[in-house]
Amino acid sequence: MDQLSPAILRAEGKSPLLGQVYGQELLVQALIDSFRKFDPRIQIRNPVMFVVWLGALVTAALIVTPDLFGPSTASRAYNTAVTLILVLTVWFANAAEALAEGRGKAKAAELRRTKTELVARRILPSGEIETVSAAALHKGDIVRVDKLEMIPTDGEVLEGKAYVDESTVTGEAAPVLKEAGTDIFSSVTAATMVVSDWLRIRATADPGESFLDRMIHLVEEARRQKTPNEIALTVLLAILTLIFVIVVAAMAPVATYLDARLNVADLIALLVALIPTTIGALLSAIGIAGIDRTMRFNVLAMSGKAVEAAGDVHTLLLDKTGTITVGNRQATEFIPLRGVRASDLIEAAYLGSSFDTTPEGRTVVAFAQKNGVLPVDAVEGALPFDFAAETRMSGVDLRDGRIVRKGSVEAVVQHATQRFNLAAPADLWDVANRVARRGSTPLAVSVDGRVLGVIALSDVPKPGIRERIARLRDMGIHTVMVTGDNPVTAAAVAEQAGVDEFIAEAKPEEKLRLIRREQGRGRLVAMTGDGTNDAPALAQADVGVAMHSGTAAAKEAANLIDLDSDPTKLIDLIAIGKQMLITRGALTTFSIANDMAKYFAIIPAMFIAALPGLAALNVMNLSSPHSAVLSALIFNALIIPALVPLALRGVRFRPIGAEATFYRNLMVYGLGGLAAPFIGIKAIDLCLSLVV
Repeated sequence: MDQLSPAILRAEGKSPLLGQVYGQELLVQALIDSFRKFDPRIQIRNPVMFVVWLGALVTAALIVTPDLFGPSTASRAYNTAVTLILVLTVWFANAAEALAEGRGKAKAAELRRTKTELVARRILPSGEIETVSAAALHKGDIVRVDKLEMIPTDGEVLEGKAYVDESTVTGEAAPVLKEAGTDIFSSVTAATMVVSDWLRIRATADPGESFLDRMIHLVEEARRQKTPNEIALTVLLAILTLIFVIVVAAMAPVATYLDARLNVADLIALLVALIPTTIGALLSAIGIAGIDRTMRFNVLAMSGKAVEAAGDVHTLLLDKTGTITVGNRQATEFIPLRGVRASDLIEAAYLGSSFDTTPEGRTVVAFAQKNGVLPVDAVEGALPFDFAAETRMSGVDLRDGRIVRKGSVEAVVQHATQRFNLAAPADLWDVANRVARRGSTPLAVSVDGRVLGVIALSDVPKPGIRERIARLRDMGIHTVMVTGDNPVTAAAVAEQAGVDEFIAEAKPEEKLRLIRREQGRGRLVAMTGDGTNDAPALAQADVGVAMHSGTAAAKEAANLIDLDSDPTKLIDLIAIGKQMLITRGALTTFSIANDMAKYFAIIPAMFIAALPGLAALNVMNLSSPHSAVLSALIFNALIIPALVPLALRGVRFRPIGAEATFYRNLMVYGLGGLAAPFIGIKAIDLCLSLVV
C-alpha cells in the first residue's frame, strides 16, 4: 500500500486521540477478553470455531469417561492432549479477535477518559464565572478558555483571538488560529487546547451531542459491525462446516464396517482438520483491523461496509479545488507588455498586492519575492486600496504619488480610462486572451493608469497527483474531475492531472446525476465533499467522505469522516479498502490450501490399518496414527497465532490489477498454504516421537 501513497506510512506515526494504541495494557485487556469469548453466546456467532468449541467439550467428557460413546482404544492422556489442543485453537481465535477489538476499545476508553476530565469555566449572566464539568454545559452556554486550557465543548468563538492545538482530533501538529467572524476558523472542538491568548466561546452542542461523543459512538459502532462480504463468507464457512460434520458423522459406521476402530476423539480431530479453521479464526480480526487502519489514518468509518466498498470502487469523483489542485490559484507567470521591463512589472505587482489579504494577493507577493523583488521601503506609509467586489481591484497609493492598481483586466482598463484618460495598450487583450485560453486567470497591473502587463493565476496541480491518478487507472478505477470552472480552465487542469473525464460548471444536481449514472452501470462510486450542497451526492455515493471542517449536513450524509479535512485522502482510503479485501482473499486461499495438505496427515493415519493401500498417501511418513492426529491438530492451532500479525497488519497492496493480484495470491499464499503443513506437521511429529 505504501507504493500508492507514502502518506499512509506517515499516518502510522500519528498520535491523536484516534492514533494507534499499543502497550502492555492493551495486551492484558485482550487476554482477559479472549477468555470471556469462551461464552457459548459469543462462540455461536462464529460457526467454524463453535464446532471446535463443541468438540473440545466432547473430548473433555471423554477424559472422565473414555467409553462414554462405546468401547475406545484412546487413553485418557490422548483425550486430554486432544482437548487441550482444541481449547488452544479456540483461544487463539478469540485472542486474534480480541486484539483487533482491543484497539477500538482502547480508543473509546481514551476518548471517554478525556471527556470526563474536561472542566469548563462558565460565564453566568451576572458576569461571574463558575467552574463546572464539561458534561454540564448546554447549547448556548458561554465559557472562557485561557492559555494552556482545554476547550470543554464544541463551540463558536464570540470574542478573542488565539492559536488552538487540534492535534488531539486531527493529528496535525501545527496550531490553528481561531477568531470570531471567520466561518470555519471561528469553530472550535471539544478536547482541543488553547496555546496562546484566550477565547470566549458559545457552546453549540448539548451533552452527548459533541463531536467527541460522536467519535466515541462511531469507534464503538465500527468495531461491532460486519461487512457484507464478511457476512457472505461466514455463511459459506458455516455451510462447509455443516457438510463436513455430516461427512465425518457418516464415517463412523464406515469405520465400524472396515473394523478401523476409530475413536470419537479421532473423528473430532478429523472434523477440525477438514473444516476451514484458519480463516474461520481470523475472519473477524481481518475486518476489524481494516476499520482500525482507517482510524489510524485519522478517518472515522461509520461501518465496515464503507471501508470494504472503498476497495471495490470503480468510479472516483474528485473535486478540482483542494483535491487535484493545491486549492487557491497561484501566480505562475509575469507577462510584461511591449516596451515594459519585467522588473518594473514584478515590482508593481508586488506593491499592488502588498495590502491585499486575499489568497490571490498573497500568492502574487510570494511569487514576486521568489523572483527577487523586495521594494519593502516603498510600502511604508503608503495608503492601501482594499480589494472589493465592486471595484475588482486592489492596490496602493504610494508616498511618492504613484498610484498602483492590480485586478481584473476589465477593471484595470476602466480605471486607466476614467481616472487617467489612457487607452489600453494594443497587445494587452492578446496577452490576456492567451492566458485565458490555457485555463489561467489574467490579472492586469497598472501604475498611474499605464498598464504594464499581466499576471497569470493558475490552478496548480498538487505534486504527484498525475502519478497517483495513473496508479488508480492501473487498478481499473475511472476518475472524474468535477468543477464549477468554465470548460477551458477545466480542460487544462484535467489534462495536467491526467483524469479520465471532467465535468465543468457542475452544480450539485450534476454530481448527483453523475453518481446515479455510474451506479446504473453497475459501478461503485466514491466522492468527497464538505458543504451542505454536497450532502445529497455524499448520501447517494457508495463511499462518501465528509471533511471534519465541513457542515453538519455533509457529515451526516457521508459514511466516512476525515478528521484532517484532506480531500486527497480518498485516494488512499481506496488503497486501505483494497488491502482489506486482498488480505481476506489471501488468508482464505492459504486456509483452503492448508486444509488440503492436512488431509494427507490425518486420513491415512486413521484408516491405514484397515486399508493398507492408503500407505501411499502417507507421504510425510509420520511415526504413528496418534502422532499424526496430534501433529496435525497442533499445527492447526499454531498456524492461527502465526498469522495474526498478518491479519492485523494486512497483506501489502500493490496497484497491479485484480487478475494479477489473484494469481499473486494463488502463487504466494496458495502454494505457501500447501507447503507449510507438510513441513510443520513433520517437524511436530519428530518432536512428539522424541517425547513419547
